[in-house]
Amino acid sequence: MDKELRVIVSGGGTGGHIFPAVSIANAVRKLRPDAKILFVGANGRMEMQRVPTAGYEIKGLPIRGFIRPLWKPANIGVLIDYFRSKSMAKKILRDFRPDVAVGVGGYASSAALGAANSLGIPTLIQEQNSYAGLANKQLAAKARKICVAYEGMERFFPADKIMLTGNPVRQSLLETTVTREQAISDLGLDPSKKMVLFVGGSLGARTINESILRHLDEVESSDIQFMWQTGKYYFNDIQRRLGNRKIPNLKVTDFITDMGMAYRAADLVISRAGASSISEFCLIGKPVILVPSPNVAEDHQTKNALALADRDAALYVKDAEAPDVLLQLAVKTVNDEAKLKSLSENVLKLALPDSAEIIAKEVIKLANA
Repeated sequence: MDKELRVIVSGGGTGGHIFPAVSIANAVRKLRPDAKILFVGANGRMEMQRVPTAGYEIKGLPIRGFIRPLWKPANIGVLIDYFRSKSMAKKILRDFRPDVAVGVGGYASSAALGAANSLGIPTLIQEQNSYAGLANKQLAAKARKICVAYEGMERFFPADKIMLTGNPVRQSLLETTVTREQAISDLGLDPSKKMVLFVGGSLGARTINESILRHLDEVESSDIQFMWQTGKYYFNDIQRRLGNRKIPNLKVTDFITDMGMAYRAADLVISRAGASSISEFCLIGKPVILVPSPNVAEDHQTKNALALADRDAALYVKDAEAPDVLLQLAVKTVNDEAKLKSLSENVLKLALPDSAEIIAKEVIKLANA
């Protein structure tokens, strides 16, 4: 009988970190139902709600990001919180006694895995992006294994530790058995018309929203239907700007609960270029136009988008140009069957399936070692 497996999982801040973290935890639990898994996150960040909803316990740290520019006096408080967090993380680890610690990036992982390294606990890091994040770059030297989603990551990490696994994604997207016809019907859309899905993440994306708002007449005159997830942050303002205007072929919603259904219904998706989203498009073979957010560290979304666009696996539009050109490009692309087919075929070639299970096996291997 194997001894009880105890695992720390740390990171978060965005869905792009949280989805892989929960997927890895689920895969560990599937392989080892006896596993005790504890998450460590950052107070006030998204993981403090999402992780308990997924059925796991989480401990919060007062860690937060540095304020730019770095010479601002407020960063003294940020530094104090970092050392407090590392001290708290050490106590959490001593109490929980994990066999292994997993980091997925984000503020909390730098403190939690830093503490694990100092206590001699083996660590594994998972990097979602094609351009490595600061936390993972700092933790790489002492990590035993580094799981990545893109080739060429030797420029950030020691080559002998790297394993190309891909990014774990939401299982519900892969497990949906709904046909396009069922999905279109359930969403109250017209099965005879092409559908373009505009999605900017759970909070929304201002640029993607403006790309529709500036072209409502073209939307209305088009023979295509559009589903538009505004994000909760922008929804009320968009409702105000739309006023009483009703556009029959435009379905507006603040949040889509079942993304598997929405993706299945869509002929083309317009999206930001977060690593988790890109991994999902690869696995389901969905044609996509990527509009990278300019407001992320080291402009990593642009690098993610170019990794696909350079292989003709996605179309890429710069954020600054999107409000002028995005809608017209979407209409042109969705009406081009040959283009949709080639985008779908090329993006499928980049898929790395079973990522969560492959990483979970490495986690268990490290714990047993």
